[in-house]
Amino acid sequence: MTKALCWIRRDLRVHDHAALFHALKAHDEVEIVFVFDSLILDKLKEKSDVRVTFILQSLQDIERTMNKHGGSLRVLHGDPTELIPEAAKGCAAVYANRDYEPYAKKRDAAVEKKLKTQGIEFHAFKDAVIFEAPEVLNGSGSIYKVFTPYKNKWLETLAAQDNQVSDFTAPLKKIRQWKNPESVGSFDWHKKIGFNETSPVLTGGTTEALSRLKKFAIPMAKYHETRNIPSIDGTSNLSPYIRHGCLSVRDMVRAGLSQKNEGAAIWLSEVVWRDFYHMLLDTHPHVEKESFKRDYDKIKWRGKQEWFEAWCEGRTGYPLVDAAMRCLNQTGMMHNRLRMVTASFLCKTLLIDWRQGERYFAEKLLDYDMAANNGGWQWSSSTGCDAQPYFRIFNPYNQSEKFDADGVFIREWIPELSDIDSSEIHNPSPMLAPDYPRPIVVYEKMRAEALDMYSVVKSPS
Repeated sequence: MTKALCWIRRDLRVHDHAALFHALKAHDEVEIVFVFDSLILDKLKEKSDVRVTFILQSLQDIERTMNKHGGSLRVLHGDPTELIPEAAKGCAAVYANRDYEPYAKKRDAAVEKKLKTQGIEFHAFKDAVIFEAPEVLNGSGSIYKVFTPYKNKWLETLAAQDNQVSDFTAPLKKIRQWKNPESVGSFDWHKKIGFNETSPVLTGGTTEALSRLKKFAIPMAKYHETRNIPSIDGTSNLSPYIRHGCLSVRDMVRAGLSQKNEGAAIWLSEVVWRDFYHMLLDTHPHVEKESFKRDYDKIKWRGKQEWFEAWCEGRTGYPLVDAAMRCLNQTGMMHNRLRMVTASFLCKTLLIDWRQGERYFAEKLLDYDMAANNGGWQWSSSTGCDAQPYFRIFNPYNQSEKFDADGVFIREWIPELSDIDSSEIHNPSPMLAPDYPRPIVVYEKMRAEALDMYSVVKSPS
């Protein structure tokens, strides 16, 4: 009889799970383990972090599923490079899904090395993406650095598989059956790891995720029309579920392929963007702290610390920017269009280093994913791979008028402007809105200064 350990990390589900599928297929008994990584948790300054509760809710959902099969999830807290080799004693192998972040790759290498000394195999599988870097290459055998040809090759590669993606759902009858004294269903894990229980705007877990994906089937057809309007429920709100692995990326692709319309095509394109950014992080890990286009590290950012603080707190005097930031601070969520608007505003209107904004989003976003967050910030700041040109600078007033024309989203998050007419709300006068901050900078002046600041870049394309 052989035993195995399946180590879940950013793949919080037992549904359509590559590593678990292969572990159950190869062994007589499998134990599923999750580690609250103290090396990550200790860096979180906010002890009421909604992501911790979301993760616990997701683990509780797994526990309920496993209980139906007589099993239980094992949860640990500490350094996984010590805990996983210890937990794996008596096992033939450890199974996990690959993670492409620099820390995760280093962690997994350390675990694999220790397991090898114990005579335990380590098996890692593709699960977080549809295609890894070596699977989508250009004609010369190199990775793509421009999205559109990457997307075309990605779709071509999928078509060559008859647009079929694997389903790694497996029967759970071989999950280890045991009584867990520290079950996430009954034990106070918030207290054990030193965090406060919160109330995320979305409930974690695969059950909720699959329900939301099913409900999105009808709105998906109009996704191309509604996805840029923050005041309407035009997106799926599934990003936290895909980031934490409550859904598989294959679930997302199957949903997109199930319809033949423009909305579904745009939805699928967003999945391809996600693969693109994970590929870039995997192959160019320097982007974690440096510009993809290294010439852009020559930029001398001219912004002031008080401007950054005003941006963080939603008091810049630019209504759409402030509404977006207040929404982020209160909910941990931000509409994708508003991520682009706020990022462009920070880098190209307030002239502040993209890394400061990227770190702030990393602290606040319920769906924080290093690859997507870093890729988005480097796109907006023009420092990244296939980013918008440095001279393309979003006008915050125009963006507001275009994507929140009636000021519905602005009024929701800025009560000081709740009574302002739609024609005035995008740039309200002090007389109409005495309690709302005046603009901390003049957009036209800062646009000219941004172009001058970026001019040090010798290869702006």
